[in-house]
Amino acid sequence: MKRITFLLSLIVLSIFNDIRAQSIATYDIVFTSTWNATDHTSIPPNDHWSRLVGVNHNANVSFIEISTMASQGVESIAENGINDTFEDVDVQNAINAGNAEQYIYGPSLSTAAGTITISDLEFTEDFPLLSLFTMVAPSPDWMMAIDALELMDTSGNWKTLIEIPVLYVHDAGTDAGTNYTSSDADVNTPISIFDGSNPIAPFNGNSIGSLTVTLTNVLSVEDVSPLGSPKIFPNPSTGNTTISNAQSIKNVEIYNILGSLVKSKNFENASKIDLNLRTLQKGMYVVRLSDASGNTKTQKLILE
Repeated sequence: MKRITFLLSLIVLSIFNDIRAQSIATYDIVFTSTWNATDHTSIPPNDHWSRLVGVNHNANVSFIEISTMASQGVESIAENGINDTFEDVDVQNAINAGNAEQYIYGPSLSTAAGTITISDLEFTEDFPLLSLFTMVAPSPDWMMAIDALELMDTSGNWKTLIEIPVLYVHDAGTDAGTNYTSSDADVNTPISIFDGSNPIAPFNGNSIGSLTVTLTNVLSVEDVSPLGSPKIFPNPSTGNTTISNAQSIKNVEIYNILGSLVKSKNFENASKIDLNLRTLQKGMYVVRLSDASGNTKTQKLILE
């Protein structure tokens, strides 16, 4: 199973063709749980939180919204604390469509109260929204969820500190259970939240915790010596891909979403480069072009 902590951090200098400064921000994320018997009626046996998982993405995609239906991936997290469907379907589809950057895989918490920390997460400017999930366990379908938290301000600067002092429990709407250990009773209702306007037991409209997102570093990079204007087509591609205007290209490297080099080929004075990528799995890749002087250019390629 893939465990992506950062998507192509070494090779994606610019995913688009225009020449512009980019930056990579590093954040620490801390979820603090205040789940307790006084505020939340009682604490069940085997109380814990599932792994804190999530994704950073752009505004073209949403992974959870109040008053909408939960996806199968979100349902699996909320009901069972299992993240595979969310990772392999929800996040991967968004990555393939160019709307998400990475699946975030954090630790779990073996007690009701305590902290979950994810350190040194790196984000690029094109995917500045953060969504996070962890299951209240055991429970029918209850979870803590963060929807599209903005890491950049309206001026395009990375926020140095984001504090959410009050977090409420979300009901995924996929199970009709009313207490921590209710038996399975599937339903299909919209996602809701147990806040002050909906003070349902056992949480009684009380906060379940807080979240802090702290900026630790910003790395600015610039594609200062780009190649000309080579074009990669078709894109998306079924495997046969052409690079035009390629006279100056010396080397072509293909990287997968884990940042691993999966194909490399050298050329010299070729006016057109034809690549057969049919042996590669479907998904998003980055094509890194370089010339004899060391100038580079990166472009996104989707194989379907």
